[in-house]
Amino acid sequence: MLKSDLINILVVKRGVTQKQAELTIETVFESMKDALCKGENIEIRGLGAFHVKHYEGYQGRNPKTGEVIPVRPKRGILFRTGKELRDRVNHPEDDEPAASPAQVPGTPDGAAGAQ
Repeated sequence: MLKSDLINILVVKRGVTQKQAELTIETVFESMKDALCKGENIEIRGLGAFHVKHYEGYQGRNPKTGEVIPVRPKRGILFRTGKELRDRVNHPEDDEPAASPAQVPGTPDGAAGAQ
C-alpha cells in the first residue's frame, strides 16, 4: 500500500476532497516523523508501536583489512506489531464471514439426510 492509496481510501470512505485527504495524511506522517526524531515512541492501539532504540558506539573492524574503525553511537527505529494485528495476519480466515452450509433441496435447515 502506498501513501496515495491511503489518500484515495480517505476520499472514497470519508467523502473528503483529495486536497483535504493529502493534508491529513501528510500531517499524520509529519507528526510521526517529528516525534521519532525527538526520540519519542509512538503507540497506535490495534496496529503496533514504533520505538527509538539507542545504540552505543563501539570499535568495529574492516573485514578486508582488519583495520579497527570506531563506530559512532546511533539511533534506530523498531516496529513491533500489536497483538490484534498479529492475530489478524496469522489467522486471516477468522476475518471472513462463516460460510453457511450448502442448502439441500427438500430440507428446511439445509442438513443433508436429516430425519
